[in-house]
Amino acid sequence: MQTELWNDAAGGFHPVSAPDFLPEARLKEVQLRRLRAVVARAYDQVPLFRQRLEKRGLTPDDIRGLADIAKLPFTVKTDLRDTYPFGLFASPMGDVVRLHASSGTTGKPIVVAYTREDVEVWSEVMARTFAACGLHRGDILQNAFGYGLFTGGLGAHYGAEALGATVIPVSGGNTDRQITVLRDFGVSALCCTPSYFVHLIERAKEIGVDLRDLPVRVGVFGAEPWSDGMRAHIEAGAGIKAYDIYGLSEIIGPGVSGECMARPACTCKRTTSWSSASTPTPWNPRWRGNPANWSSPP
Repeated sequence: MQTELWNDAAGGFHPVSAPDFLPEARLKEVQLRRLRAVVARAYDQVPLFRQRLEKRGLTPDDIRGLADIAKLPFTVKTDLRDTYPFGLFASPMGDVVRLHASSGTTGKPIVVAYTREDVEVWSEVMARTFAACGLHRGDILQNAFGYGLFTGGLGAHYGAEALGATVIPVSGGNTDRQITVLRDFGVSALCCTPSYFVHLIERAKEIGVDLRDLPVRVGVFGAEPWSDGMRAHIEAGAGIKAYDIYGLSEIIGPGVSGECMARPACTCKRTTSWSSASTPTPWNPRWRGNPANWSSPP
């Protein structure tokens, strides 16, 4: 029998969100502990990373504070292609339970691996992402991200299930069926690319369905850039609140950052990722003259 839980009511606080409200001092403790752990693991298990640290005269013991992240070398996309397919894995294949990969349209695909623990972390950060958008147990989420080697579909799927929502794994495409499911299944939230949702709005109008009359109230959109104008068009055309999420396979997939109900800015999941743009600002010691450089160690 289903019993009353802490996140039954809309707007209730879900404990999965607790890491997003850590006091700053406690957060920094967690970040430093995890930074040192991941540097030590990469040093021990990934030859390329170890070689680059040694070239700088560094060992994991030199990472004593968060500011020491500036000492670490960058890993760039070409590294992932040069070591294709498994050269940057830090776990033996016997511990890997899933592989994802990019399309490879610009060269060799980027291959990423997940241990069981990685999948659990991924589910947690996506559950936090959905909770920040106001979703909860009892919501019905139509997942129109693609399933397959692309990380979007499964990342959203497991995160919504971890939150306690009901997931409809409809995947992408077949627009008329998408509209039928939205209309008939009591869907309260949907996730897909923003451009595809614009297409859904247009097609729904063509077949006489007004999405504003349906119970769907939240759209979670990602996997491509979109503008404030597109957000306004989506919200007006469907009568929903539209939220942006961000991720990349090289880190974990969707769940790296996302907007919350306060909007409009994506907030990084700071207990699992630390992102800083390498731009010439007084607070950023990592500037190296290239604004395309990013650092996001877990």
